Amino acid sequence: MMTYHNFWQQLTKIYETGEAKAIARYVFEHGFGLTLADILCGKDALLDTASQARLDNLCQRLLAGEPVQYVTGIAEFGPLRLHVEPGVLIPRPETYELCQWVDSEKAESDSLLDIGTGSGCIAIALKSASPSLSVSAWDISDEALRIAAQNAKAANVSVNFEKRDALNADGAAFNDLWDIIVSNPPYICRSEAIGMEPHVIGYEPHMALFVPDDDPLLFYRAIARYAFHALKPGGRLYFEINPNYHPHLLSLLTAIGFSDIDSRHDQFGKMRFVRAVLHTDNHQ
Repeated sequence: MMTYHNFWQQLTKIYETGEAKAIARYVFEHGFGLTLADILCGKDALLDTASQARLDNLCQRLLAGEPVQYVTGIAEFGPLRLHVEPGVLIPRPETYELCQWVDSEKAESDSLLDIGTGSGCIAIALKSASPSLSVSAWDISDEALRIAAQNAKAANVSVNFEKRDALNADGAAFNDLWDIIVSNPPYICRSEAIGMEPHVIGYEPHMALFVPDDDPLLFYRAIARYAFHALKPGGRLYFEINPNYHPHLLSLLTAIGFSDIDSRHDQFGKMRFVRAVLHTDNHQ
């Protein structure tokens, strides 16, 4: 019989003790509905034969390096619990910080576009916070759009999901559509993969992670150019960014025509977010 104690001890083969215990708690809560209080009461020792077999399978997947969010199928994102599969990036707590910034400044905004929605985390979080907000979300991946739509339905929010390629958005043909555009695009250069955790490289979709070493602002440039035409005067563009290219992104946004550019650190002290405004006198 595998209990919580046995489970986390198995995980210490590849994880530090503290992380192994945290992962074990995550599995027991999201996979079997057992809280830490339940475990302390011994309910983890009462799992039936089928649950024990499933628990063993989950343990083997974790020992192979698969992220716990994929193993359980659930990722926490602020107050939301989202379904995730290897076809979408696992939502990070930093990205929820971006949502909180957007939400704090949305004021009387009517419309918002999330570009590169993945699991739908940004679009769903912002729609949940402001039910009257009209929210659309793009992704190029059919699998991501399927998962995002499933998450929106589970959260009981309405989001207009579209299959669109951010690199081929015809900005000149779409004027004054959005009050807010927000994006967490791919921003990790291939050369940076050397320092990344194996469970990220081995399981999360590379399409959602990486950009060419010789063009780290590839997505930011395309999205900013689209936003310059598609935002309403006074509209705001929000990005999650690679801290290594923060100065270059500021220069890019200024050159395109944005102003009132602000930057913020994430909870880990890294320069992670940028907001730029399209003022009336810049808009063409």
